[in-house]
Amino acid sequence: MNPWPNRLASGSLIGLLFLCLAWELWLAPLHPGGSTLAIKALPLLFPLFGILRGKRYTYQWTSMLALAYLIEGVVRTVSDTPPSQTLAAIETLLALSLFASCVAYARISAPSRVVKVVD
Repeated sequence: MNPWPNRLASGSLIGLLFLCLAWELWLAPLHPGGSTLAIKALPLLFPLFGILRGKRYTYQWTSMLALAYLIEGVVRTVSDTPPSQTLAAIETLLALSLFASCVAYARISAPSRVVKVVD
């Protein structure tokens, strides 16, 4: 099996997790001293171990979760001011790569595509 979607999904998920925390706590919080909007990183913890272990079902539902971060990134890229605008663009790219890699991994690991060894 091709490992690139697994590596890309793992890296994108971890990057998105750290970006969400750093963005709302230190880099450009909504309120000085940090924002409670940092809890948006919490849903990213749920698929973390399944993605790292290569669980196909986790990849399938994580692709839908990534769309929420993609939407937030696009909206905040258009509506926010710098530096939040730049962070939102990075979030958009990370969420898009997470979505694409999750779909790719789910596709190549489909039971109909897995080569079975015949005895």
